[in-house]
This record gives sequence, C-alpha cells and structure tokens, in this order.
Amino acid sequence: MDLNALMSTMLSDESIENLGAKTQSSPEEVRSVLGSALPLLLGGANAQATNQQTAAGFVGALQQHSQDDASNIGSFLGGVDMADGAKIIAHLLGANTATQTQSVAQQTGVSQQQTGNILAAVAPLLLTLLGQQAAGNSNNNAAGIGSLMGSLMGSGDMTGLLGSLLGGGASAVQPLQEIAQPVQQSAAQPAQQANKPTGLLGKLFGLLK
Repeated sequence: MDLNALMSTMLSDESIENLGAKTQSSPEEVRSVLGSALPLLLGGANAQATNQQTAAGFVGALQQHSQDDASNIGSFLGGVDMADGAKIIAHLLGANTATQTQSVAQQTGVSQQQTGNILAAVAPLLLTLLGQQAAGNSNNNAAGIGSLMGSLMGSGDMTGLLGSLLGGGASAVQPLQEIAQPVQQSAAQPAQQANKPTGLLGKLFGLLK
C-alpha cells in the first residue's frame, strides 16, 4: 500500500460518511479535521516506528490491529472502540495531544470535542491499514516497520494528495518526504518527552500551533 492508496481509503466517501455517523459530525467537518490532522498522525506513527524507546510497542500495536477486518469500511467504523482510538491518538501525538487537538479545532472551526472524537474514530483504521501492510512484509519487526514507514511517507506528496482527495480544501503542509527522518530519543530525556518530535518532524507539528 502506498501513500495514495492509504489516504484514498481513509478519505473515501464511505469513510467520511461513516466517520460522520460515528461522531455525529457533518461530512464537511470530518473532511476538514482529517485534512489538517492526518499529516500529524502519520508523522506520529513514523516517530513511534523510528524511536527505539517506542518501536517495539508500536510493532505490537500494528500486529494486533492487523487482525481486524477493514474490508467493509462501514462495518469497521461502526464498531470502532472510541476509547481505544483515543489511546492510539495519545500515543501518536504524545505530550502534544491536547495542544494539537486544540490547534486542529481552531484551524478548522470544528469544536475541540468533535475534533477529538473524529481523531479517535479514525485512529484504529489507520493502525489497521498500516498493520495489514506490515503483515505482508517478511521483516515484520521494529527495523522492518521503520523501513515501511519511511517508504510509505516518501511515496507521495501529502499536500497535493490531500488537495486532490479533499477537493483542494486541505491545509498547506510540508510534503511527507521532507519529514520522514527518524526521531532520535536520548535515554537522558524525561519519559514524558519520549514522543515529542524534533527536527523537521517537529516543524510539521509546529504548523498547527
């Protein structure tokens, strides 16, 4: 699965409609939130995969979610565990979760509660799609997942892709290939900073502040 296939599934009319039903949001609200937040979530997934302190746990989460059946998007999203989705978002965005959710809400005009609900609803789908892609690789370990994320994030231009899939309404963001560098975590850094991105990835997170 390349970036285009992944995003096309997550931003399909069926996904948007069912996410809206799950979170009592309009299609326009869902599209707006995802257009702003998906680069952050993919950046967070890349950070999890390439950080030696979080990579093993991230591989385990992908393996678990790869068992879920996402062939019927409506059924999958209808049965999403929102509490599980909120935990996924907390892992992907780390200490920045509240700040970034608020920033997306402010940027899109969608309430912070609705924004959080939309992200929680879409997060399991993201991990399932990534997990199923990873399951097809012979090297399904931390190194292999890191390589997969680097390949995925370097396979397309997020700005152009979001604009195409969302009718040109996506927020301007850096192309993902510009931020696909591993996040280095020093053992001396506090535990609460483990998921905080640095370098070019940090700049992407800064776009929504």
